[in-house]
This record gives sequence, structure tokens and C-alpha cells, in this order.
Amino acid sequence: MIALLLLAAAPVSGYAFLGPETQALQDDEFANPGYLWVERGAALWEEAGCAACHDLTNINAAAYPRYDAATERLINLEGQINRCRMRTGEEAWAWESEPLLALTAMLANRSHGAVIEPAPDARTTPFLAAGRAFFHQRRGQLDLSCADCHERYAGARLRGERVSQGQTNGYPAYRLLWGSLASTHRMFRWCNEAVRSEPYPLGSPEYVNLEYFLRHRGRGLTVETPAVRR
Repeated sequence: MIALLLLAAAPVSGYAFLGPETQALQDDEFANPGYLWVERGAALWEEAGCAACHDLTNINAAAYPRYDAATERLINLEGQINRCRMRTGEEAWAWESEPLLALTAMLANRSHGAVIEPAPDARTTPFLAAGRAFFHQRRGQLDLSCADCHERYAGARLRGERVSQGQTNGYPAYRLLWGSLASTHRMFRWCNEAVRSEPYPLGSPEYVNLEYFLRHRGRGLTVETPAVRR
């Protein structure tokens, strides 16, 4: 129990909870399946004409979610991508669609190794509080919160696998269970369903707030996208 408490005292990437074979898969850019989406995202960047307005060297994916003055709430990276598309007369991509995952993965990968350190912004205080409350709220038929699994039992074994801290520094990540790349919100939905709770829509303000809180909770970790997770 002491070891578990020490483990939960500081942010630890989900990478540390993987077996050596899965860690090796993430580390190998040629074998890591997530890089297929990164490559597709690079092609989309050119096809969609993103380079006409944006300089890739100035994009910091680790800074999202961030406060959006136009809507007076948070916007995450996927939301920013779709806003740009709609500004140019294109339709927004559906959440978890291949193009949205690919472009998000490519942009996040450009920030690979960047330290997650959300900038102070008083305007985000209520959203941070909402995300924290979501993380600690018990829900579903199993009456469990995110914190029950990812803080109280971080490092413990569940069905032969170690429970991680639920950090998001590797997302979008390739999940072996699903055989595909997945966003943080798909993972949130899966966790909600696992405790037999009604999930929120992907891209919902509730999930964006939770995403923002988890960025703060994981401050000091580095971006690993595309990570590989079980």
C-alpha cells in the first residue's frame, strides 16, 4: 500500500505501467502502428492547405485545451482543427473519424517530447474546477470515480494488468484492445461505460473540462503521441 501511495504522489506516464514488449512497440517508430495516422495527418496537412495559414513550427499541441475567447469556454485540439475547417467553408470532421484522428496525431507528434505545463489563466479556473469535480465524482452502477481507479489503485493489478494513473500525455494513442488509434474522449467514454455509467457525447464540454484537468494533473510529463496502450 505504501508503494501505491508513493506511485500516486507524482505524475507517472502510462508507459511505465506497460510490459516491456508494449514499451518496445511504442519506442519503435517503424513498428508503432500509431505512426500510420501521423503519416496520414502529414498528407492531410498539405491536402487541406493548412500550411497556407499555419506554420507547423509555431504549433504547440501541448497547450491544448486552452481558453477560447470567442466561445468563452475551453477548446481542445480537435475542436481547433474543426474550427479551421469550417472557417474555410469545409465541413467539420466527425469525432473519431480517421482524418480528425490523423491530423490530431500529426500535430501532437510535432510536440513529441514537449513538457506539459499549462499556462496560468484565470479565465480557465471554473473549467479546471469542473474537470476536477468530474474526476472525483462517483458514477454508474459500480459507484466508482476516475480517482478510485487511477489514484487509489494506481499500480495495483486488475485482471493481470497494472492500473495506470490515467494520464493523457500519449493521446491520441494506439490502443491494442481496439486495434486503432483513439482520442482521450473515446477513452473517457470507455471508462464511463466500464463503471456502467451513461457516457457523455465525444467532444462534449464535460469531456473537454476533464481533458483540461488531466493536463494539469499530468504537468511535468512529456508528450508521447502516438503512445501505445493496452
